[in-house]
Amino acid sequence: MNRKLREILSTSLYFLIVLVATFLVVNYVGQRTMVIGTSMEPMLSDGDNLIVDKLSYRFEDPQRFDIIVFPFRYAEKTFYIKRIIGLPGETIYIDESGNIYIDGEILDEHYGKEVIVDPGRAYEPITLGVDEYFVMGDNRNNSSDSRDPVVGNIHRDEFVGKAWMRIWPLNRMGMIKHQ
Repeated sequence: MNRKLREILSTSLYFLIVLVATFLVVNYVGQRTMVIGTSMEPMLSDGDNLIVDKLSYRFEDPQRFDIIVFPFRYAEKTFYIKRIIGLPGETIYIDESGNIYIDGEILDEHYGKEVIVDPGRAYEPITLGVDEYFVMGDNRNNSSDSRDPVVGNIHRDEFVGKAWMRIWPLNRMGMIKHQ
């Protein structure tokens, strides 16, 4: 009887350790998320499954062009995935030709799928606060992003994490290119 009790306790302890480790990984290290929609095409497509790195931003600051995941403020269990365009303290402006300006200089970037038709609220300069980021989808004319007042500027504490790796579909599996 003593042997059976030890086996039960040993197995129970093993399952407890697995549960605690799983909890820690999902809450503090990484989690799976699925891309819904086409706002990040051609980089990410509808149905792509990603692993989000939740650890990096605890040790380093987010950089321009990082692809981040954050919750949508007005719908539970809805997450957006966008690219960081503007960093804290910068002023963002999009002109009538679709050029993005950061602090008066044209942004040298090649992520946008097409020329921006609607600058949204960035038709006037937007100055970001000390913990605010301006994010946009790569599919600029099919993206609800910081140009839309419903999304607006994203605060750093809203970040779930940084897109790290695509795990599905298998033929596109690999690390996510940010810079």
